[in-house]
Amino acid sequence: MFITHFFLVLRNLFRHKRRSIVAISTIVFGVSALLLANGFIQHIFYNFRDATIKSHFGHLQIVKPGYFEVGKADPYRFLFSDDLAAQLSKNFTLKKNESLIKAVVPRLSFSGLLSHGDATLSFIGEGVDPGEQSYFSNALQIVSGQHLAADAPNRLIMGAGLARNLGVDAGDTVVLMANTATGGINAVEMTVGGLFTTVTKSYDDSALRLPISTAQQLLRTQGAHSWIVLLNDTNQTDAVLEKVRGLLPQDQFEVVPWYQLADFYNKTTVLFTKQVQAIKLIIAIIILLGIFNTMTMNVMERTGEIGTAMALGVKKIDILRQFLCEGALIGGIGGVLGVALGWLLAEVISAIGIPMPPPPGMARGYIGEILIRPDMVLEALALAVLVTLIASVYPAWKASRMQIVDALRHNR
Repeated sequence: MFITHFFLVLRNLFRHKRRSIVAISTIVFGVSALLLANGFIQHIFYNFRDATIKSHFGHLQIVKPGYFEVGKADPYRFLFSDDLAAQLSKNFTLKKNESLIKAVVPRLSFSGLLSHGDATLSFIGEGVDPGEQSYFSNALQIVSGQHLAADAPNRLIMGAGLARNLGVDAGDTVVLMANTATGGINAVEMTVGGLFTTVTKSYDDSALRLPISTAQQLLRTQGAHSWIVLLNDTNQTDAVLEKVRGLLPQDQFEVVPWYQLADFYNKTTVLFTKQVQAIKLIIAIIILLGIFNTMTMNVMERTGEIGTAMALGVKKIDILRQFLCEGALIGGIGGVLGVALGWLLAEVISAIGIPMPPPPGMARGYIGEILIRPDMVLEALALAVLVTLIASVYPAWKASRMQIVDALRHNR
């Protein structure tokens, strides 16, 4: 019975091939356009997320409770003392035993004044492990000079924007001045080993990094403000977060995931997500109007046929079901073809690449691609079928409510 009904619906669908092809083409265009637009945005999200994590925040940050709320005003109160650092190293067994964790590295944050010749600028600095770049990939790109090295404690790297504003380049000598933990002022002369860029231009305009041992000597202190945890898989952030929180005493350690710190990333994703939702709405309206017109024409042209079927005993619910199935079949065929076309175009476009200029607030351009995930395919198919069903409801209802006598008289 089902197979017979399916072939009947399929036959009725292609009785007017040109009209059906136009309707299906509308859905194919809408679904493929949705996949390409959504896939382009998702690729931006993926790259932006990866760069945000690896250039600055890591996946998790372990700090003293309250550091992110009031730590900037009194940073030395939130330093890990030697005993807390030893406790962290002792208790943090996941560092060695948990395959999800790639690295755990210390960071010491501070600010001060940077001088070269007659020019002096303020900066935000970080003391880091010189070997951490082997874990953090190329999200922080060296555009001139070399990265930090363990055998070069008096060499720093700084953002390209900060170097440009100060008028220095790799190989120049600068002087760093900062307040020490005891309230005094200390200075150190260092060589600019390299210039870097990240995804965030504002960070590149004010940041520098130096070996954490040198930063501790400059500040005349020990320890670090935070321990950065880098994972092998970003999707496991929440799972590892719960494990780490359960491992460390909550009164001494606070574990914060990257997405609570990346304010610029969060605002950007909200903006782009709303744009994709607007695209979905426009495509849904286009499909809705196209299918509504097609189904309405089908009902008008088959009025006499509908009357004959009802005179032979076909129930109104069956008439309604038939037209709804025709609409769903149009949506299904168009959706599948649209996904196939969108996937093909995505592969071609990704292979070629889309050169993109630096977005607002970012330091460098990138090569855009199309990233299509399985959930996006299911969403596009569901949108195509659901919208065609909605567009078919009124024409199908109108067909099922016809009076037999009026329907039979229609073609006379």
